[in-house]
Amino acid sequence: MSSQDIPEEKHLPSEQGDAHHGGVAVADDPFADPGLPVHKPRIQDIDERAAKRSERTVAMLFTLSMLATIGFIVSYVTLPVDKIVFIFPIGKVSALNFALGLTLGTALFCIGAGAVHWARTLMSDVEVADDRHEIAAPAEVKAKVLQDFADGANESGIARRPLIRNTLIGAMAMVPLAGVMLLRDLGPLPEVKLRKTVWAKGKLLINDNTNEPLRPEDVLVGSLTFARPEGLEEEQHDFQTQIAKAALMIVRIKPEDIKDKQELEWSHEGIVAYSKICTHVGCPISLYEQQTHHVLCPCHQSTFDLSDGARVIFGPAGHALPQLRIGVNDEGFLEAHGDFEEPVGPAFWERG
Repeated sequence: MSSQDIPEEKHLPSEQGDAHHGGVAVADDPFADPGLPVHKPRIQDIDERAAKRSERTVAMLFTLSMLATIGFIVSYVTLPVDKIVFIFPIGKVSALNFALGLTLGTALFCIGAGAVHWARTLMSDVEVADDRHEIAAPAEVKAKVLQDFADGANESGIARRPLIRNTLIGAMAMVPLAGVMLLRDLGPLPEVKLRKTVWAKGKLLINDNTNEPLRPEDVLVGSLTFARPEGLEEEQHDFQTQIAKAALMIVRIKPEDIKDKQELEWSHEGIVAYSKICTHVGCPISLYEQQTHHVLCPCHQSTFDLSDGARVIFGPAGHALPQLRIGVNDEGFLEAHGDFEEPVGPAFWERG
């Protein structure tokens, strides 16, 4: 093929000047910013009735959130943990878990939905473009940001729409109550259970070894006997919890050897009843020295003088053993005249 046979290349403009000689013009910037679209007002912007409807819708969602939070609290307090219900199509579920999930989910959803509806229908939707600036903003930029924030708050209508503002505050204030209620599961409330035992007026003293009520003649001078309250049996599900506070040791001392006046008044013919639980860390006391009337805790060697109000004479225990006031009923059995006057065992809760 000769050079004459090769078709001549069409002249392609490569310079801007070629366009003036009949060539194709090339745009200076093919990715030019088209700018913001023309703002179209919403129905709420031009019709106050539509704006009021949107306001009521937002307030309704916030109110539903408050009601759902109340439902969460009511469900948590009233529904038993072991109650099972059938929910179609889920099947059998825990009534408490289902109610808590439904009410808390509704409360959070209604706050979010209300906020979104508020923003889309009542807050200003004018798009604003601003140039990116450095992280360290100058003073004039900071002032502009604060002004923009103030303008945004003003445009949101929160100041002139008290119905939305008040219901939003109510919903946001009540939702944390659901989390506060969950703190209840951290453990049982102590109430006064640590300060009270099952001892009460008229309860017989039951010998731990024979399971029979004690008579004064059953307790010899110098002997140590362990007792529990009448009606407290090992088969009971809370036996260990109750015996840990109600365990009793019975000692008979000659009345003339008792130094503490109250101890003598609360005894019967020299028979004194003291808590078996050490006031240091709650170990059971089991060692008795009849010549000195001292009892010794085997854990940390705290020593108490049972002839002198069970005061501490050695060891780390913080205070004396509580004494139980006792007497004899019409049938001749030893009985309690009430509960202990002070908490039993370690004193950490009575210092709170």
